[in-house]
Amino acid sequence: MCETETKKKFNAIDGETLMDMNLPRTKFVIKGILPQGLAIIAGAPKIGKSWLMLDWCVKIAKGENIWNFKTTKGTTLYLCLEDNDNRIQDRLLTITDEVTSDVYFVTDCCSLSDGLEEQIRNFVNEHSDTVLIVIDTLQKVRQNTKDISYASDYKEIETIKKIADELQIAILLVHHMRKQDDRDPLNKLSGTNGIAGCADTIFTLDRSKRSQNSATLICTGRDIEYREFELNFNKDDCVWNLIADSSENPDMLMPDEMNLLIEMMKEIENFNGSNAEFVDEYNSRTGKNMTARLLKRMMNKWSYELEENGVYFESFRDKNVRGLKIRYEFVGDDGDVKYDENTAL
Repeated sequence: MCETETKKKFNAIDGETLMDMNLPRTKFVIKGILPQGLAIIAGAPKIGKSWLMLDWCVKIAKGENIWNFKTTKGTTLYLCLEDNDNRIQDRLLTITDEVTSDVYFVTDCCSLSDGLEEQIRNFVNEHSDTVLIVIDTLQKVRQNTKDISYASDYKEIETIKKIADELQIAILLVHHMRKQDDRDPLNKLSGTNGIAGCADTIFTLDRSKRSQNSATLICTGRDIEYREFELNFNKDDCVWNLIADSSENPDMLMPDEMNLLIEMMKEIENFNGSNAEFVDEYNSRTGKNMTARLLKRMMNKWSYELEENGVYFESFRDKNVRGLKIRYEFVGDDGDVKYDENTAL
């Protein structure tokens, strides 16, 4: 921060000097996925975020791989602020046969306004090999304030980010998602964009309609590439298993044409007409130059993903004209589509 009594000058560095500096590389707690700094994982209530975080904390403390990714072995601290010791013990007995003494659990702590920073620093001072602290949930440590502005959210989250950067660890906040669906993971977090804007890494865990126990983990951030993981929840040991990785299978990622279709349907909500009329509407709104046949082929290929984003369509033939009924339905935070009887196909 600038000192008011001193001359205000930038602490600038020239490009040549910067290029020659031997700067430390970004360190990862989970290689390629979770770097040091502030991260947030958001998902609908009861989707299984806490099971995932518990598994990560235990495996990182043991130095075990998470899926097929290497981890940096070190002490982990899990602030289970919605649980008690009995529930944590039951969950540990479910997910593993062996727990190292390098993973710690807390069920009660101070808030950001009355001592959480000091508690974190004291813990890391006592456990110098700490690599990860999970706070489950963010809401439990937030300040009681009526100010819900971007600036207020950013300032509050920035407090945690500064601790993570100072201590050179990863702090992972468990958070909730908005009820309204959005293809941009940064817009899915509950609260203003100040929360996502301050974080280094964002994860969203969304239910998949393909299987009752499946979900998609979307990862994005300043130091990682965008990727999507298809996961399956094993009810026997309550562990999320990796099914597919978009970095290994680029076909998992829905093309821009379909993302634009979703945004268009959010605006118009319903369409009932010929394929030719629909592609004209689509091209005029998106700036694309698609043919009706190509657009329909892509829609058929990505029908599961379109439905997961609230877009439902049905083809029909009226005499010699091929037509399309298509609608957008709001997707709630329980993962279920909220149908409107007036627009149902």
